[in-house]
Amino acid sequence: MTQLALVIDLNVCVGCHACVTSCKSWHTSGEGGPLADLNPYGANPSGTFFNRVQTYEVGEFPDTETVHFPKSCLHCEDPPCVPVCPTGASYKRKEDGIVLIDYDKCIGCSYCAWACPYGVRELDEIRKEMTKCTLCADRIGNEALPEQDRKPACVMACPTHARLFGDIHDPDSQVSVAIRRQGGYQLMPEWGTKPSNHYLPRRKVELNLHEDQLTRADNPLKIDRKLPQPRLDEPSLDDSTSW
Repeated sequence: MTQLALVIDLNVCVGCHACVTSCKSWHTSGEGGPLADLNPYGANPSGTFFNRVQTYEVGEFPDTETVHFPKSCLHCEDPPCVPVCPTGASYKRKEDGIVLIDYDKCIGCSYCAWACPYGVRELDEIRKEMTKCTLCADRIGNEALPEQDRKPACVMACPTHARLFGDIHDPDSQVSVAIRRQGGYQLMPEWGTKPSNHYLPRRKVELNLHEDQLTRADNPLKIDRKLPQPRLDEPSLDDSTSW
């Protein structure tokens, strides 16, 4: 059985939030309807997001590292949010394993959010409906889009290619190969929910730089004297700032 999922490489995620903003943009304009933004420019902004990036500092000074941890619905193979829903609004799609919400049936009771051990379901305070990542179900099957664009919006937007998308039950898929080769792991597997999304761990990367690569070439515009030239008694920008 097909099980679509995301694989997120924590080693190359830079915490830019491109995945967050592209997700919000796509779903606000998509069939899910607008997602709430409450007091977005005030002291206590709030709103509904399908995907969030949490940032942590780990280690002890001076050996500290910043870790960016994107998190959204993990599309569990045994999702605890489904059986607790009193109206059947929360369900797992058989053909691809995506966990979805039928908004016409949702009454906003939040039972599913309480059952989710990952805290990735959010009640839209304006619509009074539960929301979550859909893996862009309305996008990945949209034949009006070019085939290369039939991926979740977050995957398309990631500038470092930290997000992969595919069928984790297909041993030859890009995501399955990445999980095997790079030690991909599930989040909190002890809960027995069998999360489909996986994470690739951070790893030390050895830099092999030649000495000539460490020498910075000067600004060609400065060499050619095409930059604005100050008077002799005025400091130039290049005296204090690197271009």
